[in-house]
Amino acid sequence: MLFGKKNTRQNSQIDSLIGSGTELRGDVHFKDGLHIDGVVKGNVIAEGEGSMLTMSKQGRIEGEVRVHNLVLNGEVVGDVHASEHIELASAARVTGNVYYNLIEMAMGAEVNGNLVHKSGSTVTAEQRVSPAGDAGLAADGG
Repeated sequence: MLFGKKNTRQNSQIDSLIGSGTELRGDVHFKDGLHIDGVVKGNVIAEGEGSMLTMSKQGRIEGEVRVHNLVLNGEVVGDVHASEHIELASAARVTGNVYYNLIEMAMGAEVNGNLVHKSGSTVTAEQRVSPAGDAGLAADGG
């Protein structure tokens, strides 16, 4: 990543929306950008390079998440795999393992599972997070 470059991941276009009040049962496969305000009971899988998943506070996924970039402010019950970047906002709740390359966690974010740093496909470090989900304990400088 080039440090002089401004965050291009935030410029990702949202192509699909699962609105609040919507419950989707089954796997969701998407390219480019997806925003979730509702509930997905199934896996959410990105199929394009540089894809982006965003989820608001009211969003919920009950299943595995496999994406390149993720901005999470809702709840995921299942493992999360972010091959490029994951941002856990203050209302983010993950019950499952988080596999990441780069991670940002806001104070108040909870991960009830393992944080596993992956560079490419190699696991380089693993850290258990306390059940209380203290974001200060979860940060590993990566």
